[in-house]
Amino acid sequence: MKPYVITLSPLMAAPLTLQSPKCHLPVHASAAPVKDVIKIRSLCLQRRFIHGSPAGGEEPWQVQTTVSCPPPRHAARSPGLRCAPAPPSLPAPAAPVVVRHTRALERERLLQVEWEDGSCSLYPYTWLRDNCLCPHCTLQSAQARSLLLSELDVHTGVDSVHVTEDNKVSITWPDQHSSKFNPDWLKKRCFSSEARQAKQEELFFNEREYWASDLRIPTASFQEVLHDDKAALDWLLALRRVGIVYLKGAPAEQGQVARLSERIGYLRLTFYGHTWQVQDKPMANNVAYTSGKLSLHTDYPALHHPPGVQFLHCLAQAREGGESEAVDGFHMAELLRRRDPEAFRALTSLRVDFSDTGTDYCDFAVQSKNHIIDVDNEGRVVRINYNNATRDSVLDMPLDKVQLFYTSLKTYVKLMTQPENMVTYTMEPGDLVTFDNWRLLHGRKSYVSDPNSRRHLEGAYLDWDEVMSRLRILRKAVHEDN
Repeated sequence: MKPYVITLSPLMAAPLTLQSPKCHLPVHASAAPVKDVIKIRSLCLQRRFIHGSPAGGEEPWQVQTTVSCPPPRHAARSPGLRCAPAPPSLPAPAAPVVVRHTRALERERLLQVEWEDGSCSLYPYTWLRDNCLCPHCTLQSAQARSLLLSELDVHTGVDSVHVTEDNKVSITWPDQHSSKFNPDWLKKRCFSSEARQAKQEELFFNEREYWASDLRIPTASFQEVLHDDKAALDWLLALRRVGIVYLKGAPAEQGQVARLSERIGYLRLTFYGHTWQVQDKPMANNVAYTSGKLSLHTDYPALHHPPGVQFLHCLAQAREGGESEAVDGFHMAELLRRRDPEAFRALTSLRVDFSDTGTDYCDFAVQSKNHIIDVDNEGRVVRINYNNATRDSVLDMPLDKVQLFYTSLKTYVKLMTQPENMVTYTMEPGDLVTFDNWRLLHGRKSYVSDPNSRRHLEGAYLDWDEVMSRLRILRKAVHEDN
């Protein structure tokens, strides 16, 4: 196997190795299967990012090592890693995928495809018929299925299968309808667990880098992100992986969060407007609009679908106080799972009421029920929902669970507020921080409110669906350009 050279930061505990999986994976790179590339990607922050340096401004020392095995899925790593020679977000064109042989397994109702390297993949007949790509079954202009489920025989057999001269898999069905499949299309949709996991990583960028107080927040140029696709791709990859990215050099005037959102798609409108001004206001309709301390929180758990990404742009900073705080909620949830499994189970199973009432963009009376920690069907943490200010006095849970809930929540919050787990930074005019509102909890130290020099941040939200859409489009565009 061809070795990969990785440059490690001083915080990496040990050399890593990478092994090519035996199963077929959706291959994008000539050097490695996509699963390997994705694993390597999680070690790298691209060359356009500028990272904080150690004391004295010196560059971090670096070590080169040959890689032969992927790190754990959610290993805590330093985001100050750089990768050589080529960024894994830009995979090289893959070698042609070649089918050696096909075989219809009638009893199992599966098509077996043997590939040139000697391995094989299995495909259910029903899935193949459902995904016929001919113009009758697929609207080509929209890449959308035209075949109605009511017309699909879910117990279909096959009449014949063969490999065409141009190496496509051709199937004739019992009704004499014909389907042809490109080998690379089939290979990317192999049903093996390894291939499915690799495809999900490719689609959803699920790799995460956990961090604590020693995080060097990834930083990029606001102007480069606006005007350069590669810079924008690197920004969104780091935002997905690390959860927070700093942009420097934005004009210190309103409207910049809207400009940045246009790089992705559109803003998420909420009851506070498309954008909102974080200032000390009389008769504030939100605790953020005061000069007091803001405890660590996620925004808008009072909605059943809170905004996924938040932008905050500093227009003016307080003369005294106002430092920002952030903590990796996913990392803290995993620590809680290990240290206090009962508390973790309570916060992932008990639903908590949140409410928000007032008038801004329009009048509102919002009510939701959310877990403090949301997990998916495999137990992976996918979202944190916690804002102490909007946690409702209504607590809809059995009486014998109330004390368990409070004890569990206090344990989680105590973990988050430990100094070794929290990053503190000061925003200056022109700084714009972008972060994952489903993952990060953010807060603010109190500040001295000065009517002659008012602290002023402008904020905005986006949903992860829009951000992920732009990320996939940028990856494709940058790949094609290179």
